[in-house]
Amino acid sequence: MEIIGYVLAVGIGISLGLIGGGGSILAVPVLAYLFGLDEKVATAYSLFIVGAAAFVGGLRQSKNKNVDWRTAVVFGVPALAGVWLVRHYVVPTLPDVLFAVDGFEFTRRMGMFGLFSVLMVLAAWSMLSSKERRGGTGDVTFNYPLILVEGLIVGGVTGFVGAGGGFLIIPALVILANLEIKKAIGTSLMIIAFKSLVGFFLGDALTTNVDWTFLLQFTGLAIVGIFGGVYLGNFIDGKKLKKGFGYFIILMAGFIFTMEFLLHS
Repeated sequence: MEIIGYVLAVGIGISLGLIGGGGSILAVPVLAYLFGLDEKVATAYSLFIVGAAAFVGGLRQSKNKNVDWRTAVVFGVPALAGVWLVRHYVVPTLPDVLFAVDGFEFTRRMGMFGLFSVLMVLAAWSMLSSKERRGGTGDVTFNYPLILVEGLIVGGVTGFVGAGGGFLIIPALVILANLEIKKAIGTSLMIIAFKSLVGFFLGDALTTNVDWTFLLQFTGLAIVGIFGGVYLGNFIDGKKLKKGFGYFIILMAGFIFTMEFLLHS
């Protein structure tokens, strides 16, 4: 099972390199079901993996001048605050059983993985949608109150489930900052890297006994996969792959829901 998990680590990177997203959302189920990590550790490790992979992708976008650094800071600061608040104060204090009704116990694991499966379906929907994203005019403006709220919400969700949330950030940058779509994608990667890595180091790294050998091995394989995905992108139709991957994510979401709510209960 662990060998399969390491192979999938490369697959996560390949997906990120090929279609620019989606692969990181598989990190949590791979860590939880193939390596047997509990929900706290799986979501914590996923933050580091997501952040490192997004940082590599963001650097590539920055070289192509597709990162608006001012927007990354304006949006990234409240997003980071959301991640840090959830990972440092909320997750450690959650009880094992959140509530019970007529003998049915709704556990912390159900809450975290249940929200994660919903997030997976939303991410898959954004991949399967035939409607192409339209960018802003490029005349960058900031709706600060909405950016603050959106950043806190995205950061909180990221902190709770350990996923990057790029499919939420990109439309927000287009609508709330008027960024062109290419710059929104590149800027989103740097925001994901910033909030995920800093959130991990200011939260879980201080409260969790991190297995750095395993985490760096897994992350290294994912980063290798990114470069492989970029290379394969020269030969593979990214749009068709994106739709196929969207259906795969839906299947994974169904698997997680079945495991946590039907089999465990």
